[in-house]
Amino acid sequence: MQPSLNLEGWVPQALGTFEVPGASFAVVKDDRILWEGGFGVRQIGRPEPVDEHSLYAIASISKSTVPLCLGMLVDEGRLGWDDRVTDHLPYFRLYDLFAWQEMRVRDLLTHVSGLPEVSGGTIWYGSDFSREEVVRRLRFLKPSAGFRTQYAYQNVMYVAAGEVIRAVSGQSWDDFLARRVLEPLGMQRTCTRLPDLLRSDNVAQPHAPIRGTVQAVPYRNHDNCGPAASVNTSAHDLAQYARLFLNGGEFAGQRLLRAETLTELWTPHTLMPGNGDPKPFVQHLSGPDTYALGWRLQTYRGRRLVHHSGGVDGMRSLLTLVPEEKLGIVALSNQEARGVVRGVTCTVLDAFFGAFGEVDWTAAFAEERREAEARAAKAQQERLSARVTGTRPSLALEAYAGSYRDRMVEDIPVTLEDGHLVLRFSHTPAFTADLEHWHYDTFLLRWRDPYIPDGLATFVLNSRGKPAAVHLDQPNLLDVDFRELEIVRAEG
Repeated sequence: MQPSLNLEGWVPQALGTFEVPGASFAVVKDDRILWEGGFGVRQIGRPEPVDEHSLYAIASISKSTVPLCLGMLVDEGRLGWDDRVTDHLPYFRLYDLFAWQEMRVRDLLTHVSGLPEVSGGTIWYGSDFSREEVVRRLRFLKPSAGFRTQYAYQNVMYVAAGEVIRAVSGQSWDDFLARRVLEPLGMQRTCTRLPDLLRSDNVAQPHAPIRGTVQAVPYRNHDNCGPAASVNTSAHDLAQYARLFLNGGEFAGQRLLRAETLTELWTPHTLMPGNGDPKPFVQHLSGPDTYALGWRLQTYRGRRLVHHSGGVDGMRSLLTLVPEEKLGIVALSNQEARGVVRGVTCTVLDAFFGAFGEVDWTAAFAEERREAEARAAKAQQERLSARVTGTRPSLALEAYAGSYRDRMVEDIPVTLEDGHLVLRFSHTPAFTADLEHWHYDTFLLRWRDPYIPDGLATFVLNSRGKPAAVHLDQPNLLDVDFRELEIVRAEG
C-alpha cells in the first residue's frame, strides 16, 4: 500500500524555515513516477515558479555517473576496475610514490587516496585550468594519511576518473554520458556544461546567505571539475536516472549496465567516520556507514539506503534510492541550506516505512542549523577577540607588494593600488581580495566576490626583515581548503 504524499501541506513551511526560494521533487515507486513537482520560485523577488522540469546544479550527485560510465566500459571489456590509473593516464602523478604507482581505477572512486578532505579545491575552483591540467597538478598535493588507510572526501580523483573515461573511450566524460546514458534515458534537459545551462529555459537560480541575507548568486563555472560536480538536471530527468538503478541497470527494456556490475557499484568499500546526521536519524541507523563506488550506503529503519548528496555555490540536492522497495526520492533546491532536501527526503522515507509523523524533520534540521550557526558565531567571535588593536605594519605597504607563488596554483601577485594592497590568484579571478590592516603584519582579506567569506593574510618576514611568504587564515568554501597552499615570495 502506498502512502498519501501530501507534500503541499508541509513543504512550503520547510521552505520558509530554511529561507529556500524554490525546490523540486520527484518520487519513483515500482518503475513509475508517483509524484513530481515544485514549490516556490526560481529566483527570490521574481514570480517565475519552479516545477519538475526546472534545472538545478546537482553538484556531487554527478559523481555517481562516473562509475556508471566506467562500468559500461568494464562490461565491454575495455577497462578493469583494478587497472592501474597510470596504464590509462601516463601523466597521472601523486606526491606519495606508493599511492601514485599503486592507484587503481577503483581507488579513484572510494576516497582513499590519502589526501586531506576536499584536497585540490584551490586548483580547480573557478580557475582556468583544464581537467587534464588539474590532474597533472595533483603531484603537488601532500597526503595527510597513508594510501587506502582512511576515508577523506575528494573531488579531484573523480576528475581523474573522468579523464580515464576519455582515454579509454576517446570521448570526454560529458559526451560519453550524453550518448550512453542521458539519451537512452530521455534526460533531454540535462547538461554538463555551463554554457549549455545558461542557454536553457526554466533554470533555477542559486542562492546563498551573504552577510546574513539570502541573495541570488551567479552560477560558477565548474566545468573543469565536471565528473565530480557539473551535472545540471531536473527532478523529472533525475527520476529517470533513479529508475535505471532501481531496475538493476535496465531502462524501458534496454539493458545499459549488467546487474553484476551494478552490484559492484553498490558494494561497500570504505568505512565512513561520524556521519554528521541529526540525532533522530542516527537513532534509526543500523550497521556501518560506508562509501561504495560513487554512492553512500546506510541502513535506516531496517532498509538499505543508496544515496548521494550534492552541494555547490547556492544549490543543495539529494538523490536517495531504496532498492528493496523500488523507491527513489529526488530532492533539489536553489539554496545551500540542506534542511529542505534532507527533511523532505526523511519525511517521504518515513511515510513509506510506516513511521510518518514520528519525527518533525523540519524542526530536527532547524535545530542542526542553529547549532552550526552557533559554532560559526563562536569561531568568528574568537577571531575578533584575538585582534590586537593599536598596532601598525612592520613595513610600508609598498614593501609587501611583489610576486608571490604557490607551485600548485602558480602566481598570486600582491599589488599596491589606490593606497591599499590587492591580492590576486592569476588563474582564479574570483580569488581577488582587497587587504585592510588587521594587526601587526596581518591583513583582512575582503574578497571582491561577496560569496567568499572574509579571511586573514599574514606576511611572514625573513631574517632581513623582508616579506618571504604569505599565510592565509581563510574560512573554507564548500570544496576549498586554503590551508593546502604554500605561498612564497618569488623575488628577492
